[in-house]
Amino acid sequence: MNGLKKHRLRSEIWFNDLKDPGETAVYIERFANYGISRQELQSARPIIGIAQSGSDVVPCNRIHLSLAERVKAGIRDAGGIPMEFPTHPLQESVRRPTAALDRNLAYLGLVEMLCGYPFDGVVLMTGCDKTTPSGLMAAATVNMPAIVLSGGPMLDSFVDGKLAGTGMVLWEARRLVAAGEISNDQLVDRVVAGIPSAGHCNTMGTALSMNSLAEALGMSLPGCGTIPAPYAERAQMAYRTGLRIVQMVEEDLTPSRILTRTAFENAIVVNSAIGGSTNCPPHIIAIARHMGVELTLRDWETVGHHVHLLLNLQPAGEYLGEAYHRAGGVPAVIGELMVGGKIAEEALTVTGHTVGENCRSARSRDTKVIHTYDRPLKENAGLVVVSGNLFDSALVKTSVIGEEFRKRYLCDPGNEGTFVARAIVFDSPEDYRARIEDPSLQIDDRCILVVRNSGPIGYPGSAEVVNMTPPGYLLQHGIRMLPCMGDGRQSGTSDSPSILNISPEAAIGGNLAILRTGDKIRVSLNERKVDVLLDGEEIASRHAALPKGRPKSNTPWEEFYRDHAGQLETGACLEFATAYHDLRKVIPRHSH
Repeated sequence: MNGLKKHRLRSEIWFNDLKDPGETAVYIERFANYGISRQELQSARPIIGIAQSGSDVVPCNRIHLSLAERVKAGIRDAGGIPMEFPTHPLQESVRRPTAALDRNLAYLGLVEMLCGYPFDGVVLMTGCDKTTPSGLMAAATVNMPAIVLSGGPMLDSFVDGKLAGTGMVLWEARRLVAAGEISNDQLVDRVVAGIPSAGHCNTMGTALSMNSLAEALGMSLPGCGTIPAPYAERAQMAYRTGLRIVQMVEEDLTPSRILTRTAFENAIVVNSAIGGSTNCPPHIIAIARHMGVELTLRDWETVGHHVHLLLNLQPAGEYLGEAYHRAGGVPAVIGELMVGGKIAEEALTVTGHTVGENCRSARSRDTKVIHTYDRPLKENAGLVVVSGNLFDSALVKTSVIGEEFRKRYLCDPGNEGTFVARAIVFDSPEDYRARIEDPSLQIDDRCILVVRNSGPIGYPGSAEVVNMTPPGYLLQHGIRMLPCMGDGRQSGTSDSPSILNISPEAAIGGNLAILRTGDKIRVSLNERKVDVLLDGEEIASRHAALPKGRPKSNTPWEEFYRDHAGQLETGACLEFATAYHDLRKVIPRHSH
């Protein structure tokens, strides 16, 4: 300890209760069974929780099983006492029906851990998609000193001698199977071959997006978000994170001082510059709501759309995670954005310094990977928010609109940015898989594929199913993508320019439920409008005929989630939980 501590530690309520030493004895005694002494626990040294998200069932975060030891070393060297504990597992590629269902469950569990146990600060060990927002949501609710340590992306992956990012290998292999170019066995082999090392996705999927944004928010040490998992730097960052959290406790540097409206706007700007996932808006909005900061879906366009794409990373670009890190990572992106006047430099970070102080001298080390702001990869490349007579809001990721798609759908002379397509409607992803090759649907390149009942309530949790592959005969004729639309989500690793995260969803009576195959849909990105070409009377008639009720839940948690979760537009939070703030100030009642 360096003598900076000016306040009584929260952990002392457990371990050094001068008013009721009999209760203190209860809390101290069982720690002795693995060798922690009374002297340590009553030394007024900060107790630092390590929220461990890695395990055998969360392979993307499994690197944390070893990184935790480096975090502990940093905590001890700074004068703290580390205590590691597991969080609810969240593995995007394993949890069925979807890991999104458990984001709020992991949030609840972590809130209870931080409130009910003797922690003065916490290290949030993140990686795979939902582990980052669930940890930050809990930190926002409890408001004790917290810092994010991400596990880092995999090493760059190659298939057929070419860079092939995780996730994208799968989407392309599915197209090849549908086109009859490879077998199902070859699909599995190609996907497995695209996993080169420990770590999360090496593309700009939701994992790398959210860990980059954790750094942009100021909740990670500079450079943390992009270090590949196997690099020695990752373990060094773990040690430095352990050192820093003890200092943050001494300084009483809490999330409420970092997670401000300004910080969230910076995160939106960075998301645009890196081509971040469409899953980031509901996660970031959820974190803001739990912090008590007003942030809406519309902010993602008003703050972020006119920001240029600087990062040349798959799926919006060419490279993968190692190149992103070598080019300077998030600090270099922020530094280039600062040159363009796009960053609010006064935002405070976990370093105790502002983002401007942290990143003022940072620049791209490789401008083929991280472009300068005056020579971007794409201009005005942020998300756009669309609405119309089918829904109140949905997202479109403009940075992944390729030239082939643009020429086919968005370049009609005199009507640029607009197209009309015939709807092919699927009631579920299972329905899509069963019928996509049905010749009676007569799917052609003037169709839009629609999937519904895949949102927070309908699925439940909202599944990553909107990026649908065209039928094989279209793929054989060179049509790799059709316009897609749905009330679910899609993987951040997907290069499909879909209309997604539709709110309200079909399962709660949103007008996506009235859509029928054969209806014509007009999409205008310039007008930010998506409308079914039906008159109001027909829409009202169809809506009145919709069946009532909601899908059957298969587990107690699914039923609880459906009872309390909101829509993607507002972060899909447990609505009642957003009323709870600053819980570290609550002194729990004694247990015995």
